[in-house]
Amino acid sequence: MIYAFDGHSPVIEEGAYVSETAIVIGDVVVGKGAYVGHGVILRGDYGRIEIGPETAVEEGVIVHAPPNDVCKIGKRVTLGHGAIIHSKEIEDFVVIGMGAVTSLGTVIGEYSIVAEGAVVKMNAKIPPKVVVAGSPAKEVRPVLERDTKLWSMGKQLYVDLAQKYLKIGMQRLD
Repeated sequence: MIYAFDGHSPVIEEGAYVSETAIVIGDVVVGKGAYVGHGVILRGDYGRIEIGPETAVEEGVIVHAPPNDVCKIGKRVTLGHGAIIHSKEIEDFVVIGMGAVTSLGTVIGEYSIVAEGAVVKMNAKIPPKVVVAGSPAKEVRPVLERDTKLWSMGKQLYVDLAQKYLKIGMQRLD
């Protein structure tokens, strides 16, 4: 369900898939080739949300921006199932684990991984290429080559899935 609100209409770029069960409101841009899964909520009602190309917003994710601000999500980012995103910026190639929370004003550096269930506290700055875990999230190790390889494959799965949904669609069964 895609809604205009307060003079702003969502923009869905070419090749992006947005599930018909997602709720996309107001000032939201979904980049080329991105995947927005079932039950996602993108609330661009008093702030702007920018989702980069080939980013996967998995099922049940909630994204919101502060008033008159932007929540910028880079390219080929993975937002895991059930994550809550209030970040100022999530840079390119980041992985946010299932059920993780990124609070207001946070910046997550490129290629970093926020572990499942982690809570990144308000205004925290996570440097590039680190893994953070816990509540509050703390750096536990650097991102390794094996992490980058694994998540590159995972990101491609969602790029391909977006194209498959666009090509064949879903068939409703009564």
